[in-house]
Amino acid sequence: MTEDSTSTFQAGRTGLIVRIPEAEPFVRGWRHRFDPSAQAGVPAHVTVLFPFLEESRTDELVHFALADVLNRHQTFDLRFERCGRLPEVLYLAPEPDTPLRRLTEAIADRWPEAPPYGGRFAEIVPHLTVAQGQEDAVMEEIEADLAGRLPFTSHVASVELMVHDGVKWQERASFALRE
Repeated sequence: MTEDSTSTFQAGRTGLIVRIPEAEPFVRGWRHRFDPSAQAGVPAHVTVLFPFLEESRTDELVHFALADVLNRHQTFDLRFERCGRLPEVLYLAPEPDTPLRRLTEAIADRWPEAPPYGGRFAEIVPHLTVAQGQEDAVMEEIEADLAGRLPFTSHVASVELMVHDGVKWQERASFALRE
């Protein structure tokens, strides 16, 4: 849920994420300094779909539909062993990323009015943002620190619906993947 626009933090904005709690010891300090979403309460994560529907549209029927779509996908493990870069973003690359892409595609197919990143990017690149908008020297320092501490693995068993309440991002619901 990384974006350089203040629209990311509008009250009622929603997103779907996969929490990666195993990443916290590696990235917490860097994220709190250099990732606005961390400062706004979003845990270490890989975004599944952002933005999703406005909070006012995420009623019981949407929750049931999300549960149905997500329960068609099995739990999976991710390994994080390297950093990657997007313009102005340093991230940890999840491997394999195919299960994450499939989750994004399934939800976007069900809700075509909510394309990934508002349709701004042609390709889905699953990633765990560590820092954004920093000079190359800062990004290189972070990358060197992380390179010496990786790899780690994470088991993905659910997708969380996050909502911005006007101050912070809050988890509103969790949807289990199939075991």
